[in-house]
Amino acid sequence: MFNVAIITLSDKGYEGKREDITGKKLTEFVENTGAYKVTEYVLIKDDKEMLKENITRLCNSNKIDLILTNGGTGFSKRDITPEATKEVLEKEIPGLSEYMRMKSTEITKKAILSRGVSGIRNNSIIINLPGSPKGAVENLSFIIDVLDHGIEILRGEATECATKKSE
Repeated sequence: MFNVAIITLSDKGYEGKREDITGKKLTEFVENTGAYKVTEYVLIKDDKEMLKENITRLCNSNKIDLILTNGGTGFSKRDITPEATKEVLEKEIPGLSEYMRMKSTEITKKAILSRGVSGIRNNSIIINLPGSPKGAVENLSFIIDVLDHGIEILRGEATECATKKSE
């Protein structure tokens, strides 16, 4: 079982003016796979320092395998998720975000406007997802089947050539 943290960035959600539907939908989706358990949920405003602090805290705890952020990947002045994420990453995983954008363009051409990034800090994979419930779940659905292997490599349970260490 892999441990997941969900971080929702929403000024209105943080102020109690909007329900966080995206965080709930992501929780349902990842837990329905049977391989993931959401063990931490955080709702913060669109604030660069708050996001950096939360990502760093979760990664440094060594208890979280996957961090899914949602919101803040657009063009508005308050959209800071990719910038904050890049500042705390140790390694980028551009293929994840590129693949999500590519697959999303089959649904809407506007997907090319997404600025989300993905990467690694300590032994955690961090993925920026869109703020809309539909977009967040669709994007995650495109890559969920490969994340377990990445997590197993970070945990030292698998090698780069897709074999388990016990094999």
